[in-house]
Amino acid sequence: MKTTLDELQAFVAVVDTGSITAASELLDQTVSATSRTLGRLEEKLQTTLLRRTTRRLELTEEGAAFLQRARAILVSVDEAEELMAARRVRPAGRLRVDAATPFMLHVLVPLVESFRAKYPEVELELHSHEGIVDLIEKRSDVAFRIGALKDSSLHARPVGSSRIRVLASPGYLARHGTPTDTQQLAQHVLLGFTQPESLNDWPLRDSSAELLRIQPAISSSSGETLRHMALVGLGIVCLSDFMTRTDRESGALLPLLQDQLLDVRQSIHAVYYRNTALAARITCFVDHVVDTLRERPFD
Repeated sequence: MKTTLDELQAFVAVVDTGSITAASELLDQTVSATSRTLGRLEEKLQTTLLRRTTRRLELTEEGAAFLQRARAILVSVDEAEELMAARRVRPAGRLRVDAATPFMLHVLVPLVESFRAKYPEVELELHSHEGIVDLIEKRSDVAFRIGALKDSSLHARPVGSSRIRVLASPGYLARHGTPTDTQQLAQHVLLGFTQPESLNDWPLRDSSAELLRIQPAISSSSGETLRHMALVGLGIVCLSDFMTRTDRESGALLPLLQDQLLDVRQSIHAVYYRNTALAARITCFVDHVVDTLRERPFD
């Protein structure tokens, strides 16, 4: 598009005020600047829009036709700006959120109802992936990630942290006994992750005073799968508090070795690309998550 909004505004102002002098006052410009802008527009369009006489300006036939289109364009731009301003005040539009299944189920889904009550015009689209996803490839606006961040192209906002604990069901402990020290764990069925291996570092000291790296008897790539196996009594598991708060409160899973447990926490971040503007709908959703977790922490 060769024509600029400034040129359209100058043309419409001249027509509405009836003179270049009056239009320049309206636009807070010099008379010469307004005249040059109008001349530049006519040169780009290769047509005469206004006939200049000593007393007044008259629209040509081409000018009258162009005026109608110019007004429509300026009105559309004003409406678009008003819409964006309204969205900053009242967020609206589709919001694509990505998170690992456990975080989605245990943290995000329970706060959807309260978020929708506050922001009914935001259309939530929730996606779950167990691994780290490319936000652009998956068309996600914001993702929630657990643990250390490695992608420097992402802007990250801290959401909170979640402690990890060693847990087992009352049924499992009734059948196999309750371990009272780290060494006794070797006599039990341990549930762990297939990847990454760092998730099998439990918050306990081994004989070298390092974090205890366990060898799972049963393993899974999904923390939610491990949680369900622990709930039905298949073994001892180490999971993040955000997944097990309800289980711990109900007694379905019992914390073990609490006097030996280290305070190891997983960081939680909301991430989005640096080269994208942070829309109001993203801000209000992340704010809602942060506020909710502040009111009711995981541990």
